[in-house]
Amino acid sequence: MFTDEQISGKVLDHLGLVAATIDRLDLVKRIDQFLPVSQEKGAKVTMGQRVAAMILNGLGFMDSRLYMFPEFMENKPVERLLGEGLTADDLNDDALGRCLDAIHAYGTTALFSSLAFAIGAEQNLLGRSAHFDTTTLSVYGDYDQQEEEPSPDTSELTAPTTPQMTYGYSKDHRPDLKQVVLNLATTGASGFPIWFENHSGNASDKKILREAAERMQQLCRALKDTPTFLYVADSAMYESCLRDGGDLLWLSRVPERIKVAKDLLQQDDGNFCWTSVGKGYRICVIENQYAGHHQRWCIVSSEQAYYREVKTLETAIAKEAVKAEKGLWHLCCQTFGCEKDASKALADFKKSFKYHVPCVQIVPIKKHAKKGRPKKGDAPQTVCYQIQGELLKDTSTIEKMRRQKGRFILATNQLDREQLPDEQLLSEYKEQSKTESGFKFIKDNTFEVSNIFLKKPSRIAALMMVMTLCLMVYSVAQHHLRQCLEKHNETIPNPSKKTTQKPTIKRVFKLFHGVQVLTISVHDHYQQLVINLSDLLKKIVCYFGPTAMTIYSVSG
Repeated sequence: MFTDEQISGKVLDHLGLVAATIDRLDLVKRIDQFLPVSQEKGAKVTMGQRVAAMILNGLGFMDSRLYMFPEFMENKPVERLLGEGLTADDLNDDALGRCLDAIHAYGTTALFSSLAFAIGAEQNLLGRSAHFDTTTLSVYGDYDQQEEEPSPDTSELTAPTTPQMTYGYSKDHRPDLKQVVLNLATTGASGFPIWFENHSGNASDKKILREAAERMQQLCRALKDTPTFLYVADSAMYESCLRDGGDLLWLSRVPERIKVAKDLLQQDDGNFCWTSVGKGYRICVIENQYAGHHQRWCIVSSEQAYYREVKTLETAIAKEAVKAEKGLWHLCCQTFGCEKDASKALADFKKSFKYHVPCVQIVPIKKHAKKGRPKKGDAPQTVCYQIQGELLKDTSTIEKMRRQKGRFILATNQLDREQLPDEQLLSEYKEQSKTESGFKFIKDNTFEVSNIFLKKPSRIAALMMVMTLCLMVYSVAQHHLRQCLEKHNETIPNPSKKTTQKPTIKRVFKLFHGVQVLTISVHDHYQQLVINLSDLLKKIVCYFGPTAMTIYSVSG
């Protein structure tokens, strides 16, 4: 029988898969090249190992502040995950804080882009387009930034790396909190994050999206063997690209507030030469000259969106009818001293409604000047005015709005149809969902990374870069596993007990819950066993390669 002192356990769970992916991307060595530390001054943990530890924390489904970090690692097999000789105490808040300072000093965008382009090219993860979008992350505290110095990185290829913690339009619906803006671009089938920037909380998408695309294009020209990207973003980038886009190749949604676009969307269905592209979508591509730029405009019609939006429109019309009928009744009950007052009240009433128009007239009303029963022969003398009539639907406006439902316009200045065929315009734009999925990952309550807690804006900027590295590791791990399952014609059960070749890596991580490293010590000898690994988990470990197999002690 063994005593409690002879047996101990460490929680491994899915962290071995994370560590194996970090090793596969060679992240530790790459970061150490940019952020070296001096072993002579007593540095035991390299900057790459510190970043790897923070990635493990970020993908560990925990919300551990930096000063709690050793507690997160103290029940984990640190040596298996990060390297021999390391302990949880080596990863204290001072070590990690200095790492964030070093990242900020180098330049968050410069460091991330150097890592991302090298890894993306090596792992064949770069697509033909880069999909840009922004989100906001809420922060807590006053953040008096007068003591903050400008970033030492003065490269024209990177944005300022110290964002201002301030109020702005909150995509988190928390206007009471200061915030910081995260600008992200993804590429390829894996949704690989290729570009990262942080901006002040009041930064405008209309400016920063196009500027980020230009900086990325400059960097691509300076690097070897990088593709000429098509830069894709939502409507916030459209007018900025027209005005200052230079030689950028872009694809964007046209804002519907532009009169030319609005009039086009409201045209009769028969005016378009539709081409079906599947899944209920039709497109009509025309060449258009707008704002001095020759473009391809792709009018998109979605059958599903049409029925959904028309139903919403009909509900809005019905609600407005009830409100308008009541308002017209009250208006008709009023009397006005002059016709001008009645006309003004009627004009104000018309402005309140979008789908209805009053069919009314202003009529004079004669009254006796004195109260009581008038004398015989007295004629009414006082004249006032009333509004009389009924309420009608504005059928012309409603029909225009109905035709507009389910439609939107995409525009691109890529006129070469061999490089970007008409039928691929929609599918290319819909890849924006991968960037949005990246934001969903970063802000998922399971990961608890959106509640930023650091006191220094410079460290917040650096932590945002580490969070984006977490997304990189997550997306690469998911893409790699899906490729392996497809190659070997294997499947994994999903939560509903059905099988799939495209599981989310989050689901796979949950399957590893309960996997532990058991250490048995007898005198001067000890043995380590990895327990609670099923055949399915062993198969997944093998897909992640030799490093994962070593961490989980799986052979085969």
